[in-house]
Amino acid sequence: MTSASAIPTIGHWIDGAARVSASGRTAPVHNPATGAVTGHVVLADDAEIADAIASARRGFEVWSGWSIARRQAVMFAFRELLHSRKGELADIITAEHGKVRSDAMGEILRGQEVVELATGFPHLIKGAYSENVSTGIDVYSLKQPLGVVGIISPFNFPAMVPMWFFPVAIAAGNAVVLKPSEKDPSAALWIAALWAEAGLPEGVFTVLQGDKQAVDGLLESPDVASISFVGSTPIAQYIYETASRNGKRVQALGGAKNHMLVLPDADLDLVADQAVNAGFGAAGERCMAVSVVLAVDPVADELIERIRERIAALRIGDGAGGIDGEPDMGPLITAEHRSKVSGYVDIAEADGARIVVDGRGLTVDGHEDGFWFGPTLIDEIPTSSRAYREEIFGPVLSVVRVQTFQEGVDLINSGRFGNGTAIFTNDGGAARRFQHEVQVGMIGINVPIPVPVAYHSFGGWKASLFGDAKAYGVHGFDFFTREKAITSRWLDPALHGGIDLGFPQNN
Repeated sequence: MTSASAIPTIGHWIDGAARVSASGRTAPVHNPATGAVTGHVVLADDAEIADAIASARRGFEVWSGWSIARRQAVMFAFRELLHSRKGELADIITAEHGKVRSDAMGEILRGQEVVELATGFPHLIKGAYSENVSTGIDVYSLKQPLGVVGIISPFNFPAMVPMWFFPVAIAAGNAVVLKPSEKDPSAALWIAALWAEAGLPEGVFTVLQGDKQAVDGLLESPDVASISFVGSTPIAQYIYETASRNGKRVQALGGAKNHMLVLPDADLDLVADQAVNAGFGAAGERCMAVSVVLAVDPVADELIERIRERIAALRIGDGAGGIDGEPDMGPLITAEHRSKVSGYVDIAEADGARIVVDGRGLTVDGHEDGFWFGPTLIDEIPTSSRAYREEIFGPVLSVVRVQTFQEGVDLINSGRFGNGTAIFTNDGGAARRFQHEVQVGMIGINVPIPVPVAYHSFGGWKASLFGDAKAYGVHGFDFFTREKAITSRWLDPALHGGIDLGFPQNN
């Protein structure tokens, strides 16, 4: 058994190096598969918050003065280091988050897409030029970095979500202060060390560990120009309102209740496979998870049976794997979150839903203290139930039976969220109508989790997005730069006197 003195303390990254904390406050970090405390992350006080922001300010003054070519060389160096050593990062994610290692590697690969995009940043931050808009007058624009930018990231993707923001922000010339989740804080420190190895100047990538005090410090500091956030809708709204009140740009991505509409002509084996992958991958702890299958009758009974069969074959266990190989699904992040997810299943049952597959009370041999919750399938859930209307953020998939395509679209559009949705059909006309009518920011056609590639942008509608811009893509570069427009007149010396630049004449 590990002694309390042997449990490491996880600190900040300030001025290009690991920094211990004098705040005296910490929070436990667990291995979700065993329930064991594996570390104590420090929680910043006001002095440390100020130090982190001041360090970033100094870093910005250096980094923003570097040439584009020199900055691009650092971006490419980081890209190569991340590519060659991503396995180390996957191990850290699995140990602290609990997701299976292949899933951890998958999130890194999706984050790498944004790093790849950011290496080509010179094209994306160049301005424009219009000659002779009026006689002798030209107008041109410049894109310049904001300064110090704050990123507040969630527990469910400790590498990918920060990578949605910081490669673009840094490439554009900004300095980043990243506040990771206190539930899995070590991935951010690994990334910070990698940036230092790539040649990034001190202060350009800072990791500030903490809780609400650190969040509010970033939201209220006059030296932080923007905030990027991913998390639940109530917190996203708080981030947006507080940061905006303090004069900052904001991109705050909130929660979701994603639906999959299944038409009678769909391939039900494909639908069942994708519903299981989208509903239970990462233990359902992702804002793009499918939570509700809208089955247009008469396919519901057959589809439910096919999903049930696939759930029975899933292996639940330690995400790091073992002698039997890697499982299909790992634990939830904390015991508290497991209780919350279980509570939603209780609500659904009390509201009259039928629990087809019940994940409550699951244990894993040899890991009885882990935060386990099995895949759960619910049928006949009332749309008035909180378990239908609210984000559960766990491996719970509900089926709602609808009679028509339009009834399904209306149900999706009546919800308060608008993050992602999907339709499964072999009818191109129905799919085209769906993408036009549905009020959601990201749409999949026979694709269950429609997360856009890096050169497009990620973000939802309605209560799933607050602020000025979506994440990454062109939206990201627009968010992390501000434009100057210059109107210029230079007098022609041949017409207005002064130096004669004409060809020499022999008089």
